[in-house]
Amino acid sequence: EDMKYKNTLKKGSVRFLIFRDGESFFGVALEFNVTVEGANPQEAFLFLYEAASGYLEAARKAKLRPQVLNQKTDLEYEKMWQANQDAGLKEKYERMVNNLPIFSSGVLDLAVR
Repeated sequence: EDMKYKNTLKKGSVRFLIFRDGESFFGVALEFNVTVEGANPQEAFLFLYEAASGYLEAARKAKLRPQVLNQKTDLEYEKMWQANQDAGLKEKYERMVNNLPIFSSGVLDLAVR
């Protein structure tokens, strides 16, 4: 049953995005639908890593269904993530859409320790 999910209670990876909006920096774990706020990109990343790890840990302890680790992602974040993966697209996208500077994006590999 877990086969159709990318993430299971034992292991998984979640795509992340760190961006600035006004004076704040936000970190988003896309498939977990988790968002954190930080004073700078590094803090946002650290908080996000902690939040995503804690989220996986809590899901595992409560033996939740894998759906909670494989949520439908927010379309805006999805577009930002895709755009950031492609540098040329990123510049075009930042000018076109919402002008939120994206600091980094990628994949967090999470395994239960």
